Amino acid sequence: MHRRRPLLALALFAFVLAMPPHAAAQQPEGEPQRELPTEPLAIETQRGGVYHFTVEMALTRQQQAMGLMFRESLGADRGMLFVFDPPRRASFWMRNTLISLDMLFIAPDGRILNIARRTEPLSEESRPSDGIARGVLELRGGLTELLGIRAGDRVLHPAFGAEVPPEE
Repeated sequence: MHRRRPLLALALFAFVLAMPPHAAAQQPEGEPQRELPTEPLAIETQRGGVYHFTVEMALTRQQQAMGLMFRESLGADRGMLFVFDPPRRASFWMRNTLISLDMLFIAPDGRILNIARRTEPLSEESRPSDGIARGVLELRGGLTELLGIRAGDRVLHPAFGAEVPPEE
């Protein structure tokens, strides 16, 4: 396996299209939600690369509805993981999201189903999963292309039945 490559700053994140409009209305307009609890996560590529991230965990409907809307920055090696229980078809958009994202739609077994790359900030275009998703991982727009991450690669995290390997 390759050592972790230095990553550029990661981005702000999208918002769950399937959330009811009142969920987002509970947060003051224009205010980002406070940082959520974080956990380690890794992505293992089919080429043998392993990339480590620290991700905020968006678990509740309200947390998922807000995502990282209105945030203007995010540290390097960061992301946001949306976990669905039960798994379902997911669709995300970029309403009130200020920077481009890569959205990784993840099957229950951790396999990446599809990636919406370089999504347009503030767009209300729906970005759907290509199947039943257990989660969605949001990273800075263009990062998956830079790192060679693609559909079929695996996300390693307990939400997908896998432990995160230690960083080398």
